Amino acid sequence: MKLFPALENRYAAEKKTALEAQRLAHEISFGPVVFQVSRLMLRFGILQMLTDAEQGLTLEEIQAKTPLSSYAVQVLLESSLTTGTVLHKEGRFEISKAGWFLLNDPLVKVNMDFNHDVNYLGWFSLEEALLNGKPEGLRVFGPWRTIYEGLSGLPGPVQKSWFAFDHFYSDHAFDEALKIVFGYCPRTLLDVGGNTGRWAMRCVAHDPEVRVTILDLPQQLELMKEQTRGLCGADRIESYGVNLLDNETAFPAGFDALWMSQFLDCFSEEEVTGILTRAAASMDRNALLFIMETFWDRQRFETAAYCLTQISLYFTALANGNSKMYHSDDMIRCVEAAGLTIEKIYDGLGKGHSILVCKKT
Repeated sequence: MKLFPALENRYAAEKKTALEAQRLAHEISFGPVVFQVSRLMLRFGILQMLTDAEQGLTLEEIQAKTPLSSYAVQVLLESSLTTGTVLHKEGRFEISKAGWFLLNDPLVKVNMDFNHDVNYLGWFSLEEALLNGKPEGLRVFGPWRTIYEGLSGLPGPVQKSWFAFDHFYSDHAFDEALKIVFGYCPRTLLDVGGNTGRWAMRCVAHDPEVRVTILDLPQQLELMKEQTRGLCGADRIESYGVNLLDNETAFPAGFDALWMSQFLDCFSEEEVTGILTRAAASMDRNALLFIMETFWDRQRFETAAYCLTQISLYFTALANGNSKMYHSDDMIRCVEAAGLTIEKIYDGLGKGHSILVCKKT
């Protein structure tokens, strides 16, 4: 298994002392508590208070600024102190570097909201999901086979956090991705799994001549139409409703370019190969397929690889039961099995995306 240098350096050898390893084991065993305490330190504004107070605050001063009892503030602070998100000096609490990142890193906020609102209850069924190959945790929200079928029916806060998570990762890569895709001058583009139409809208805004067709589930297309209705350029966006897992359903042909962004990670390797095979069948010799994904092995920073491999378990327990954030070797194997060749790979887009540029073999 090949890894980028920063990951190879981190994962190839044991670097912790015995005491550090023991500490990590205990941190894991209390992970759910640490997560909820840290979330509530944000929710009740305690970390913000400590950031704003140059000399720190006493327990009594913090309690006076919250709706909580002295007991409630005390247990939150003591847990946070031993976790490492706050410090204690001469009777006063201060924010630590880790606490600062909890408060100020927008990706941390997106991930925390996603894990609390979307995943937390469903992950209780992770063992069952792993054994059955089905998203058993999804039943906390509804009877759907996959979360994608039920997006429009999710409770408001859950839906909000799901879309915030999905958009945060993709939006940061779109500016660079547009330059890459339109460097090949497509006039027609098939957006496979286009979701709410954010990429399609960026395309028609970027190029006044391009026409985009979004291929997705009918219920997803209804959400897309609501999101794009009346916007400039929306008249150059068309929709094509299909069940993408139906191997009897052919892709529409005749497009200069096909685009799949954060899409194939929603399917098993077998399903990915089937989707790519049908995509290849719709392409002529001049057409190109662009696959944009966050491959965990191609990350410049180890923290990104950590986040991505944990996100895989969301797919296991809630999304569909059989997909993940892929290692690039696995995706490349699917691409080649579908009768496609990778012409070029672009790395380092946005928050760690890569684009595979593919053509027919």
